Amino acid sequence: MSRPRILIIGAGFAGYRTARTLSRLTRGRAHITLLNPTDYFLYLPLLPQVAAGILEPRRVTVSLSDSLPNVRLVLGEADRIDLDDRTLHYTGPEGDSGTLSYDRLVLAAGSVNKLLPIPGVAEHAHGFRGLPEALYLRDHVTRQVELAASADDPGTCAARCTFVVVGAGYTGTEVAAHGQMFTDAQVRKHPLRQGMRPRWMLLDVAPRVLPEMDEKLSATADRVLRQRGVDVRMGTSVKEATHEGVVLTDGEFVATRTLVWCVGVRPDPLVESLGLPMEKGRLLVDPHLRVPGRPELFACGDVAAVPDLENPGSYTPMTAQHAWRHGKVAAENVAASLGLGGAHKPYRHRDLGFVVDLGGAKAAANPLGVALSGVPAGAVTRGYHLAAMPGNRVRVAADWLLDAVLPRQAVQLGLVRSWSVPLDTSSPEVARVPGGPGRRQEANARSGPGAALAADTDDGGTGGGGPGRARPQNEPAKGQPGSGATQVRPGSGAAEPRSESDTPKGRPAADRPRGEPAENRPDGEPAESRPAPAPAPGRPPPGHPAPGPVKRTDPPDDSAKGDS
Repeated sequence: MSRPRILIIGAGFAGYRTARTLSRLTRGRAHITLLNPTDYFLYLPLLPQVAAGILEPRRVTVSLSDSLPNVRLVLGEADRIDLDDRTLHYTGPEGDSGTLSYDRLVLAAGSVNKLLPIPGVAEHAHGFRGLPEALYLRDHVTRQVELAASADDPGTCAARCTFVVVGAGYTGTEVAAHGQMFTDAQVRKHPLRQGMRPRWMLLDVAPRVLPEMDEKLSATADRVLRQRGVDVRMGTSVKEATHEGVVLTDGEFVATRTLVWCVGVRPDPLVESLGLPMEKGRLLVDPHLRVPGRPELFACGDVAAVPDLENPGSYTPMTAQHAWRHGKVAAENVAASLGLGGAHKPYRHRDLGFVVDLGGAKAAANPLGVALSGVPAGAVTRGYHLAAMPGNRVRVAADWLLDAVLPRQAVQLGLVRSWSVPLDTSSPEVARVPGGPGRRQEANARSGPGAALAADTDDGGTGGGGPGRARPQNEPAKGQPGSGATQVRPGSGAAEPRSESDTPKGRPAADRPRGEPAENRPDGEPAESRPAPAPAPGRPPPGHPAPGPVKRTDPPDDSAKGDS
């Protein structure tokens, strides 16, 4: 008798836990396949510490091949799912395609940056959902402080040292808290000419910081941020983003080169193409995490609207804590449906509390409902993260110890460029590669204040990767209907080999972007390291006005994926 085939899409908190639990339950009695764009599980709650230079990037990743025995890893992104034939078509990281068959399918594709129809945001902001975005932000912040130190104009210096974070949830609060400490440490070693201090702003339309948490913990976080020098503004958000800065909803203009978008997340658009009942962009499932009418289909994590049995009439929020627990229950029910485990179990949860790391020894936490702040909260927060991580605990603890006794290395690695991590992306976990097959974004798309270092050198560059850009006909967006029954979702793509004449020193002058010198730019980025701006189909030629941005409305999201 052949072994049943179990296919899991996504290796986030829900998908990883599903694969690990299934591997233990089936004991080799089933073929388990995990489809994921990367070969690692990312522990998202510690991502702000990567951006602040506390942890090295690999510390927050866990190898899927090493930690998931009896699970076959397939690198790629889902293109389309044929529910009737029980097959999934995917695109690999180098543009190759493949097909996977299944007897049970677990959708755990996770979430992407939540977008709002605010002019300029898609072009000039960056999200914080993946490792490439964290690495870009660390380099970008370091570069802004270094350029500010050499700027003669006080206005330019102030703009480069102003960092705006939108969204006062878990992620935004931690990014602002760690960012202020990171830049303050840089300035202490290398003071700015004008004697300025880096300014971090935290904006949110909510009435208070961390609105999901207890009011006491919210007040604690607010107090720590303000004492540290963060400009906290509640009831305020961004009305418009431009190359020179942002216009706030109260009418004030803030000159800045950095806009970090942490307003929350939305479910991966992959589920929209299935034509199944949805709830605010999430796939409706029963308490057993099974899609009604589809006994072979399960969903968990951020893409699933799971009934909250503790609060009838509502659904569990999109947090890492719920996603991790979803994965265990989904695995048990999949095994039970194949006769490889016990009885089916409904998903029930008990709130264990939340933790928010505010940098240094400061944190806010309410484990088991007990409100903590200061050093005790910091100890509980780090202890929780060490216990929750499925690997690298010793390395993480060692980095924390070294950070406590040694100064951080504030250097630009230059590994991720602005155009590689656009806000409007279906795969924040994968950096865009110029010349790669099946790219979601055009190679010359620019987003973020100083995109592709244009703003860093004040060369007048403008964003071009926003929602108003034309998409090549052979690159439909993930989650949008394609020509068949389901949508097409392109793979991330890898750089194609280049000939001798295409290398930086042998590249013909005719292929060089207009106005870009052959030598290195003054801010340190080689000119040839950026992709050639070949116009995408449907894009107006140089010198002609581009069409206005297309406004869209994303499914509302109650909370960002949490840190506990």
